Amino acid sequence: MPELPDVTAYVRCLERCVVGARLVRVRVRSPFLLRTVEPPIEAVEGQVVRAVRRLGKRIVLAFDDELALVIHLMIAGRFQWKAGGVEKLSKICLAAFDFEAGTLLLTEAGQKKRAALHVVRGAAALAAHDPGGLDVLSADAAVFVATLRRENRTLKRGLTDPRLFDGIGNAYSDEILHAARLSPVQLTSRLSDAEAERLFRAAQATLTRWMDELARRFAAKFPGPGDITAFRSEFAVHGRYGKPCLDCGDTVQRIRYAENETNYCPTCQTEGRVLADRSLSRLLKDDWPREARGVVPD
Repeated sequence: MPELPDVTAYVRCLERCVVGARLVRVRVRSPFLLRTVEPPIEAVEGQVVRAVRRLGKRIVLAFDDELALVIHLMIAGRFQWKAGGVEKLSKICLAAFDFEAGTLLLTEAGQKKRAALHVVRGAAALAAHDPGGLDVLSADAAVFVATLRRENRTLKRGLTDPRLFDGIGNAYSDEILHAARLSPVQLTSRLSDAEAERLFRAAQATLTRWMDELARRFAAKFPGPGDITAFRSEFAVHGRYGKPCLDCGDTVQRIRYAENETNYCPTCQTEGRVLADRSLSRLLKDDWPREARGVVPD
């Protein structure tokens, strides 16, 4: 799922393409995409986009009279910009937003159609789509730590709860925890003040680094379908299961649950311990390794 740095990159690119432009036509092809009936989708046709903003992991196209489109890309939703427009839409295209200068395509790969489009009017209707998480980049350490300790959860669950923190998901939480040298399963109640401060600094640094990096990459082009991804070669641990940690060289491990996967480095984060993976540990039982096979600290 596109997270804060990726969604911010989309917002910046959309600002260049559609702010000040008139939305001529909306073509919704998927019956699963549009989640509202009032106002109707036709209400935005002929309207000028006044602003593009981020609302958590959602993207908002704002028009006059407090009218807005709220788009949640979910896991596989992506945007494409076709200068000059496009008439024939591909099978994975959920909707097309036609402007005079081009067409904004909303696509979603895979069989599960989870992306969502809402048409809303008014500040209250828009606010209903805001999960309310803390903006880490504008917060200070005290507020961050207080938010983190609001509930006793694992650090991974805490960071990825949109009610607690704004825009952090599976990928960047792994990178943040690695940068902070903290275990993903450590409980917030057992976090020392020094560790909490370290996590705050790591969160700000990681998100800022990737926002700046994506801004550089897409300064002169709109992201392609493969450019917005949860798996980047420069990531230290996320998506690197079985590969070397980019910092210490130990083998990156994982914890799998449902459709998600947590990646971490035993040497950097868990004092050499391999955390039990629910599916594999049940299968292997006593054969499940409890120490990393790579570098283990003294």
